[in-house]
Amino acid sequence: QVQLVESGGGLVQPGGSLRLSCAASGTIHNIYSMGWYRQAPGKQRELVATMTIWGRTNYVDSVKGRFTVSRDGAKNTVYLQMNSVKPEDTAVYYCSGTGDLWGQGTQVTVSS
Repeated sequence: QVQLVESGGGLVQPGGSLRLSCAASGTIHNIYSMGWYRQAPGKQRELVATMTIWGRTNYVDSVKGRFTVSRDGAKNTVYLQMNSVKPEDTAVYYCSGTGDLWGQGTQVTVSS
């Protein structure tokens, strides 16, 4: 079973940028879809962005044009570049992959 470990979370000001990383313990070449979900306090977990092995991406409407998901097969790592962040982006961000793979989560707080 591949293990996923997120990093890169923290406190960022509105309008700022942050890059999340998700390192897999094994190859991600055969994991069809990988990406990011988030859960804010009192809310359900929601999909943020995913990318398939063919490079097809899917984003929740609220982050389109601001966030970019990518995957590096050589490094077995998935990234989420977050630009122009807003307070409503505050949440725990989870890396996920096909086959019910989940990381432990990393906190992102957007606040001045």
